[in-house]
Formats: sequence, C-alpha cells, structure tokens
Amino acid sequence: MNLLPRRLTITPSSWPTLPPADAKGVHPQGGLFCSRDSGSTKFAGTNMAELMSTVSDSVQCPVCFKDFTPETINGHLDACLLSSAAESGPPGKKARISEPADVSSSPMAGTQSSSSAVFALFQANKGKPDGQPERSASKPSPVRALGTKRAATEAGPGSAGTESPCASNGETAQSSGSASARTLLSLNKPLADVLRPNTLEDYFGQNKVVGQQTLIRSLLETQEIPSLILWGPPGCGKTTLAHIIASTSKIKGSARFVTLSATSASTNEVREVIKQARNELRLCKRKTILFIDEIHRFNKSQQDTFLPHVECGAVTLIGATTENPSFQVNAALLSRCRVLVLEKLSVEAMGLILNRAVAALGIQVRGEGPTNSSNRNQTNGNEPNISIEQKALDTIAYLCDGDARTGLNSLQLAVQAQMKCPRSNQSTADGLPPQVVVTEEHIKEGLQRSHILYDKAGEEHYNCISALHKSMRGSHENASLYWLGRMLEGGEDPRYVARRLVRFASEDVGLADPAALTQAVSAFQACHFIGMPECEVILAQCAIYLARAPKSVEIYKAYSNVKACLRNHKGPLPPVPLHLRNAPTRLMKQLDYGKGYKYNPAFCNPVEQEYLPEELRDVDFFTWTPSDS
Repeated sequence: MNLLPRRLTITPSSWPTLPPADAKGVHPQGGLFCSRDSGSTKFAGTNMAELMSTVSDSVQCPVCFKDFTPETINGHLDACLLSSAAESGPPGKKARISEPADVSSSPMAGTQSSSSAVFALFQANKGKPDGQPERSASKPSPVRALGTKRAATEAGPGSAGTESPCASNGETAQSSGSASARTLLSLNKPLADVLRPNTLEDYFGQNKVVGQQTLIRSLLETQEIPSLILWGPPGCGKTTLAHIIASTSKIKGSARFVTLSATSASTNEVREVIKQARNELRLCKRKTILFIDEIHRFNKSQQDTFLPHVECGAVTLIGATTENPSFQVNAALLSRCRVLVLEKLSVEAMGLILNRAVAALGIQVRGEGPTNSSNRNQTNGNEPNISIEQKALDTIAYLCDGDARTGLNSLQLAVQAQMKCPRSNQSTADGLPPQVVVTEEHIKEGLQRSHILYDKAGEEHYNCISALHKSMRGSHENASLYWLGRMLEGGEDPRYVARRLVRFASEDVGLADPAALTQAVSAFQACHFIGMPECEVILAQCAIYLARAPKSVEIYKAYSNVKACLRNHKGPLPPVPLHLRNAPTRLMKQLDYGKGYKYNPAFCNPVEQEYLPEELRDVDFFTWTPSDS
C-alpha cells in the first residue's frame, strides 16, 4: 500500500517566509501567486524552485516533526514510516484529506492543533469505518514504505526480491539477553538465525578478512562497499557478513539492501530488482546493495545479467558461494568484484560463538566457575534453570568442523531435548524451579558423528586427492593413510581412488619397482569386485605399498619430453625413414618401403641402424629438455 499522499496541504504555521506581496497579490520573488482560504494555503505558479529556496536548509519530517538535512531525510522517512505503522497498526480506509478527521486518536494531536489538515494520510486509525475490528498491534500486517519492496516485518532472510530484515534479527539478538531460554528455544527458527550478529564486534573467526587493520573493515565502516564475492565453506559466516552490511546500511540510511537466493530467483526477478535500483539511484540518490546467496547456482547467462549494472555502479553486488569462484562464477563478473576468502572457523572462534549463545540464552556454564545460585530465583514460575557443562561446549566446538550453523543448531537441539523431558517440568521439593543440565553425552547423541567436509564434485575433492598423491610421493605413510581415509569416509567412490593409484604406480614409482603397477591394478579389480566398505583395507594396503616403494620419474619425464618435442616442432613433422616402413603391397616395395631393414633376430650381435628421423638422430629424450631445442 502506498503511503505517499496524493495532495500536499501546508498549514499556516509551515508557510515559508516571503516578502510582502504587492496590491495584486504578486510576490516579487518568482512571480508567485498566493491565496489563503479555509485555514490553508495554496500555491500556484511555475517557479516553485524559487519558493522552496527561501525555506531554511533543514527539512521537517511530516510524521515526527523533527528537522533533518536534505541528505538524511529520505533514510529517516523510511524508518519513521515503518516505526509509526508498526506502533499504530495498519490503517483502515483513508478518508479524503478535506474531510474532518478525529485528531484525538492521532499521535500528532498534541504537537499541532491542526494536524487533521497536515499529512492526514500518515495518521493512524483515521477514517476507520464503524464496526471495523481493531487489529492486534503485536501482529502488524505488512506495510509498504518509501524505497522498499516489502517491509522488514514481511521479508525473510531467504526470500527473493525483498529487503533484508536487518532490524528483526538485531532486535531479537539484543532482546535475547533479557528473554528466557525457553522463549528463544521455542521459536520456530534455528538458533543460528535467531542469534545472527549485526555488528562486526560480534563477528568471530575471520580476522584476516575483516580485522581491525584490514582494507575491507575500513571500507565497511565508511560505507564505501565494493562488489564482493564471499567464498568459504558452509557455516563460516558469509550470510552473516552480508547481514552486518545490511544492518549498517539501514542504520546510516546510505543504501538499501535487497536479498535474492539463486536457488529460487529467476532472471525476471533480478531484472526487476535492478530496475528498482536504477530508479532509487536516480530519484533518491541512494545506492542498492544486492545480496545473491548461492550465486554459483546461476548459470553463465544469468550471471551476465549483472555485468553492465555492476560496471556502471547501479548496484553493488555481494555474492556468497561455497564453490570455487574461478570455476563457478563468470570471469567477466569475477573481474568486477573483489573475492573475499572466508576460512573454516577455528575451535577458538567456535568457542566464542557458543559462549555468546549461552550468554544470550541465560544458560549457566558448569566448569568455568561457581554456579550462580541467584539465577534460580530469576526464573519465571516453574521454568527450569538450564545449565550446560563446559565439556559439552568444547565437544560442539570440536565436532562441528568449523561450521557455526551446525554448532548452534546442535546446541539448540540438545537444550530443547532436555527441556522437554518430564522431569524438567517438575518443581523440586523446596519449591524451586527444576535443574536441567546438558552434558557431553547429550551433545554427542545429537551430533552422532563428526561432520566431515567433503564435496565429491567440488574443490575439496581435488584438494584431497592431490594431498594423497603428494603424500605417497614423499613416502609419508601416515599422511597417505589420513588423506585416503578422509576421502573414503567423506563418501568418495573407491574406484576413483584406485584409478589414481594405478596412475601413481607408473608416474612416480615406474621402473624403480615394476611390481607396483601390478599391485595397483589388482587393487582396482578388488575394489570393483568387493566395493565399500570391505575394499577400504585393500586401498590402504596399496597406498602404503606405493608410499614405501622406491620412486623413479624417469619414464614420466621422458614421455613429457617427447610431448614437448612434438608440440614445439615447427613446420611439418619429419617422415618415417623408408627402411622402417611396412611394405605389404608390390607398389610399396617398388617405392623402397622397408628396403635395407635389418631384422634383429637374424643377427647374433646388436644391429646398428637408425630408428629416428634424420632431424632427431642426436636427441636423447631421457636427458633432453624443451629449452635445448
């Protein structure tokens, strides 16, 4: 619903100061005609800019009647309209501006006596038909506002084409300190989303990217945000960093933040957002930050949609991806963005995140100090007093594999499971609330097993197989077993690993141990016959054999030299010598094919004859290098 008034009526108290008019009612500045009737003023004429130039530099907000500069009035008006609508509830049908309104219910009645004639469209509960039921103020319906597609109460973090709800998450996190654990844990939202931080001070684990002395940190603080590609594993803080940028932009009013998800958004939605961004920049001089989650889900043609708009600065693009942008993001788009590599969260960073969570939930940590006995008296009624062992938090930090989302949601699952136990709802004999203790066993039961990060089709696949190959090349048995187990436990196809071992047997072992190839081929056949998990021991045996075997790259280098010789040759390749050619027909024999060839078994001693073309007779590929050609 559009909240902008169709007509603007200015009260006598808000008239600009004008020089006296002459007898005909014409002011000397701009030739403007002014007339007064019914307690209001109507301006007519063509030079409105001259009239407005006489007004002071400050601009008055039509909702709260505070003065602001022209640069900040747009951002304040958006926030003020949303705040006013949320407090008073959705307005009913609006009466005409010329009709009398009930000013007693208006929040601006005490500020100005004639408020019924001033921006009456912004007043709450004005013109409500009789008999229309009052709506609960705690559940306001969505309200459209200036420069927004949907209000913060309507948008969600994963909704397409909506402004990011930076206020909703911030208010939840700020109020979580006073709310009880039962209230927060009973929400139908993951704890990782409820406690998402809105400031860089609460953003842990990425000091190399957004630390105090980094370039990106200074750019974020000055709101000079470039186009970014956030690349990192799941749960490392990519979406959280985007929400922090959104919160800062909302507070300062320097930009509007729009969220799209590449998993559900279409190209038409992207074009619509870009169209709104261009209008916003042209009319309100305000930038638009477009956050694309899982940007690698867009194909190359869809990513090309952003190119001209990112190039001209119509939108500031922030993309988040778990895949290597070198392979998944268009090279032209990648050159227009700065890539921020977010690392997997360390155990220390996970500890800070979990400590912030238990502090927000009001959960006592056992093992780090004396238990606060007064905390039991602060609970409401029979609400249980929740505590968690320090070992349980340490277990989460170690087993979540640097994934903050997995860690927080595991904490939520363990606490919710204990709160729903029958004994947690029964008061103790002395009438105090019951005690609920979350132990290490509860955490392990929720996690079940270590969370292993391995993507069989992504970069981690190539990283692990490279580590296995280089560990065997370096004859490091323990490392070879570790990387082999990392791949197999992560779900890798054992036949793929076996094929790589066959390649290694010739590339790195070669003639130093010809039996290595036989071992590798036998391991491949065994994996094909048996499959997982029985074949894991066979692969381990082959990997250890290859790691312990002597190494020789003589064959590998020689063949590489042959390929380099062929590729670097200029002109036509030299012909095969006539005496080495086959002569199955009479014509070929007449052309001297095979003439002069010495059949080696017919001689008792080694035969001296040339086997290379005349241009390569002095080349030894075992010692020759391409630089010598």
